[in-house]
Amino acid sequence: MSSKKKKRGAPMPVSSAGLLRFFEDESKGAKVRPEIVIAVAIGLVVVSILFNIFLPL
Repeated sequence: MSSKKKKRGAPMPVSSAGLLRFFEDESKGAKVRPEIVIAVAIGLVVVSILFNIFLPL
């Protein structure tokens, strides 16, 4: 009976679709810092604006 009483504590949080365990798994792939992704995105926006200014269609 004592083992059943110990299991009646606070329930574990529900992992909807395994989202709680998402960051525990290491994936094999390219590791890119967030700063680089933001810099590339801003660079593409700037290049796009410059093309529209200097090479209008």
